[in-house]
Amino acid sequence: MLGASPASEKTLISVVRSPDCGCCGAWIDHLRESGFTVEETLSDDVDAFKDQHAVPQPLRSCHTALVEGYVIEGHVPADAIHALLDQRPDALGLAVPGMPIGSPGMEMGDQSEPFEVILWTGTGTNVFARY
Repeated sequence: MLGASPASEKTLISVVRSPDCGCCGAWIDHLRESGFTVEETLSDDVDAFKDQHAVPQPLRSCHTALVEGYVIEGHVPADAIHALLDQRPDALGLAVPGMPIGSPGMEMGDQSEPFEVILWTGTGTNVFARY
C-alpha cells in the first residue's frame, strides 16, 4: 500500500517474559500502542531463552523478544525497533541493559534517567540510540 508506515504494517514481535514481571507487561503495552502485534510467552526460565539466542550477559534485562530475525533485549523503545527494521544493519539485535527509570515500561512519574540502546553484532557492540 502506498504510504504505509512500519507501524501500520502490524509487525509481529514475540516476547518471552516471566509471569511475575509487571514492567514487562507495560513494555508490551508500549509496543502495541506503537503499532506492533505482540505474541507473548510466559516462562519461568527466561534465562534459557536468552542463552538460546546468545544475549550477552552485560546486555541482559528482564524480557527478550524476537522480531524479523533480530533479538530485542529489555526496555528498548519502539521507535528504536522501527529504526532497526528500517535500517536492517548486520547485527544480532538491540538491548537496553538493566531497567532504566523512564524507559518504556519503567515510567515513574516525572523521574527518568538517560539510557542507551545498544546494537550488538557477532564481534562487538555500538550505541544505536540515546534517550
